[in-house]
Amino acid sequence: MDVTGVLDALFRWIHIVAGIMWIGLLYFFNFVNAGFAATMDGPTKQKVVPELMPRALYWFRWGAAWTWVTGVLLLLIVFWHGGLMFGAGHGWSLLAVLMILVTFLAAALYDVLAKSGWGKDLRLLGGVGWALTVLVILGYLGVGFGYRAYVIHTGAMFGTIMAFNVWMRIWPAQRQIITATKQGQAPDPALVAMAGARSRHNTYLSVPLIWAMINYHTSAFSGNLAYLILAIPLGWAAVYLIYNKAGTVKGF
Repeated sequence: MDVTGVLDALFRWIHIVAGIMWIGLLYFFNFVNAGFAATMDGPTKQKVVPELMPRALYWFRWGAAWTWVTGVLLLLIVFWHGGLMFGAGHGWSLLAVLMILVTFLAAALYDVLAKSGWGKDLRLLGGVGWALTVLVILGYLGVGFGYRAYVIHTGAMFGTIMAFNVWMRIWPAQRQIITATKQGQAPDPALVAMAGARSRHNTYLSVPLIWAMINYHTSAFSGNLAYLILAIPLGWAAVYLIYNKAGTVKGF
């Protein structure tokens, strides 16, 4: 029995199921619950929020964790160990390892930018983020990553930022927001704004991330990194349109 093949299949299965749970709840929070919550008065929020949100956020954060962990394991099996990393004439080097580190440490730079004045303007933050992402993709190409490798590592970078937001920013803030709401107090507006902003950032990142996740099936676009570079703002435009549509959907 091919143990590597078995692990590949198992981790991929868990990765997809956990990802559906995570991203599905992300879309519920942003496209459904945000509009619904605005219709509730104080007493209703005091009753509904402490019952609904801890349950939803449990599956949300653990879906994120399992998606990220199995994603890293798949990178190890399929790419780092599986021989799909590099184009012809390239192989492992110190710079290649450095670019892998950049993939995961980019979340720290994102966090700094999101906390800065730039983070208050979603379009500015998106423009800066897109430019930095292009630089990282060029770095992947510079050290010899093949098409599938630079696409999936771009997705891993976005996924790491998103998982960081879930566990280090959204969940800690939501615990305080839920506690205050349960006690009939107004949550800290700064926490509400921060948690909402990070959730929106994750929503925008999710569509390009999904493009990266299906990279085997986008191999028709290999040979031209412009497709990946354009897929990112195209995905963001789709999210923008969905947000606009979500604001028009009403209850009975």
